[in-house]
Amino acid sequence: MTGGSDGIGLGIATRLAAAGADVVLPVRSRAKGEAAVKRIRRAAPGAGVELRDLDLGSLASVAALGEELRADGAPVHLLVNNAGVMTPPTRQTTADGHELQLGTNHLGHVALVAHLLPLLSAGRARVVSQLSVAAARGEVHWEDPDWERSYSGMLAYRSSKIALGLFGLELDRRSRAGGWGVTSALSHPGVAPTSLLAARPEVGRSTDTPQVRAIRWLSQRGWLVGTPESAGLPALLAATAPDVPAAEDGVMFGPSGPGRLGGAPGEQPLYGTLRSETDAARVWDLSQRLAGVTLP
Repeated sequence: MTGGSDGIGLGIATRLAAAGADVVLPVRSRAKGEAAVKRIRRAAPGAGVELRDLDLGSLASVAALGEELRADGAPVHLLVNNAGVMTPPTRQTTADGHELQLGTNHLGHVALVAHLLPLLSAGRARVVSQLSVAAARGEVHWEDPDWERSYSGMLAYRSSKIALGLFGLELDRRSRAGGWGVTSALSHPGVAPTSLLAARPEVGRSTDTPQVRAIRWLSQRGWLVGTPESAGLPALLAATAPDVPAAEDGVMFGPSGPGRLGGAPGEQPLYGTLRSETDAARVWDLSQRLAGVTLP
């Protein structure tokens, strides 16, 4: 799973490891990854967990990880596309020149699926794409996907998460039609105090945002929003439920509390932004071109 070295992702990885999964954590920071492995093994002694190197903002790095794992030859039974960045105050780009949120949240995961597809098929895998409540509004920025002409951090974030959701739905449709053996499900964590809106010098944010301070205050009191632990439960349900609805059923997994911001995980209707099969097919084609990969 991606984004497993802190926050929601670390909670998901820990629960999977405790349940007996052999967890592979691809990380950008080895030091942060090693600290995460220690935390997982404290919570789940004897857990099978290993680190690999991955920078989702570098398509060469994604390809290298894919090559390593294909050389190992072990089938992949579960892929959780959880990592992400949110609302850099100014436009930034990946190593490949893509807008940072598009490249990290979406294109890096598209490339990862493409490079791992033989292993995913061999493992009859479940692929889970972690979205956001922000994806309930907005649209894919079709005419300028890299936001070169004008930049809005929140609109670009929404666009990247909507694109990832549409891709996940199209992956499920094509796999079922083509007999690839892969199922694909969507989840979102609601709202919880994580590092997404906290101080992130690497994305140009030197201090915590007012939003994350408010979210922390609410979370500490158990009001409306979730915790990092509860926010991971929808993705865990999407990953481990015996059956998941087909894309055509229009279901995703998220918190069931007021406003879908917190509470117990469950099935809920797709956001309206994700309902167009035409948009999903368009994202499928656009994403391959931008990520430099080929899918069936």
